[in-house]
Amino acid sequence: MVKYAGVVLLLFLAGCSSAPKGPVETRSQRRMAVTQLEAANKATDRGNYSEAFALINEAQRFAVSADDSALIIRVALSRGNILSYLNRAVEAQAAFDGALAEADRIGDTELAAVSRIYTARRRLLGGGSNAEELRDQVRKDLSLIKKEQIALALGWTVIGLAEKELGRWDDAERGIKNAQDIHIKGGYLELAAYDWYLIASIRSVSGQYQGALNALEEALSYDRRTENTYGLGTDWKAMGDVYKKAGKGPAADIAYRRSADIFRSIGMEKDALEVEERIGADS
Repeated sequence: MVKYAGVVLLLFLAGCSSAPKGPVETRSQRRMAVTQLEAANKATDRGNYSEAFALINEAQRFAVSADDSALIIRVALSRGNILSYLNRAVEAQAAFDGALAEADRIGDTELAAVSRIYTARRRLLGGGSNAEELRDQVRKDLSLIKKEQIALALGWTVIGLAEKELGRWDDAERGIKNAQDIHIKGGYLELAAYDWYLIASIRSVSGQYQGALNALEEALSYDRRTENTYGLGTDWKAMGDVYKKAGKGPAADIAYRRSADIFRSIGMEKDALEVEERIGADS
């Protein structure tokens, strides 16, 4: 199960470098970059990828105009994720490579590690990569992260997903729960909801259908608290998939209809129609 189209975007704003000590106009450019970056990340979390792409392009323009290397790196990482959602893999990797090159140029080993983690996640979810190799690389990079708590959580997520690919279900869930602890402590409840979604995916793949349904109930509770309508729609769709795998067709159809209604309530007709195609269909 994949909650968002491609990979999920994680918020990455903690620990921004101090504002450049130049004219007020320069500091204003930096503030605008941060504002646009936050808005782009929010739009991505809600599944509005076209809007997010327009916002992140503006953030990139402001970050470059302010010549703030740390901010340029953060914008590039977010831009790479959005490009991944838009299935523009070559451009996404170019953005990640640019972030890494800039981090190396300024000698910031922590941001370099973060850039490698973003690339590892893209490679892992893109398929065809060595999950064990990526897991080991991310473990090394985690040792370099001291301040960036959201990036630390991302690293644990990648480790969990790699363990899932390797069929190590307990280790996979442990990695995701390590990320979830960070998200809950930091108040990132939408990300905590997505963590439960990933745990449900791990349990479903391993045949633990009731456990997967329990995890999705937790995801729903967090998405309701944050009024993340897009998340609610995807949670219900996933619940339908799990019910179907468990051989409970009527329950699956109820979940699919709920998902379609939620997507349609926010004008996401394409998503609603895609879910409705699953109603009554064979597994």
